[in-house]
Amino acid sequence: MCTLEKRGNVFILTLTGDGEHRLNPTLLDSIQSSLRRVRQEATVSSALITTAHGKFFSNGYDLAWAQSSRERMILMDSLLRSVVSDLLTLPMPTIAAVTGHASAGGYILALAHDYVLMRRDRGFLYMSELDINLVIPAWFCALVEAKVATPAARRHIVMTAAKLKAEDAVRLGVIDSAHSSAGETVEAALDLAARLVKRGWDGHVYAQNRKVFLRGVIQAVEDTSQTSTSRL
Repeated sequence: MCTLEKRGNVFILTLTGDGEHRLNPTLLDSIQSSLRRVRQEATVSSALITTAHGKFFSNGYDLAWAQSSRERMILMDSLLRSVVSDLLTLPMPTIAAVTGHASAGGYILALAHDYVLMRRDRGFLYMSELDINLVIPAWFCALVEAKVATPAARRHIVMTAAKLKAEDAVRLGVIDSAHSSAGETVEAALDLAARLVKRGWDGHVYAQNRKVFLRGVIQAVEDTSQTSTSRL
């Protein structure tokens, strides 16, 4: 489901295969297992890149699996919360190299990183809940609010279910940069990771500062009073 490679002090977590990388317990457990390894093997100054093979970065929750019961939806929501919590507390800078479509939960997975880079020749960011008749979780919105520059941009993303290509996402302050291809996006992420590692920051101090900076988001992720996406 995913692989973890280490190049010097840079970890590269890749969602493998040509599928949609739908977020179900199997994939989310695999991602979380990789993040545990990253945490265990991290040196004083490290960085993480998350990317994916194929047409999709992640097409969101595996709704075909989850919507057969409320318990499955609650489980999937809980597992994604846990992955996002791990990313928000990881003791190093994190970079999403979005090399394909990122929808709904997949969009949230990307935004949980400190930096988001995206290819411009293919793929879009898409908060799809309105179009598929679902209520967006409050903690999704908390992450969007923390990571997206303006109220107008946030409204465009959530309340019009906009499909943003990379150049529009840069303009709206959703991502950090756009690149010509999947390969160039990953190379740009590697370059950024190398620059961040070179700063020599103590990872635990970095994580503590992120926890202060994103305290509201972390509180929302940990608030399980609203545990799942539901139909209207």
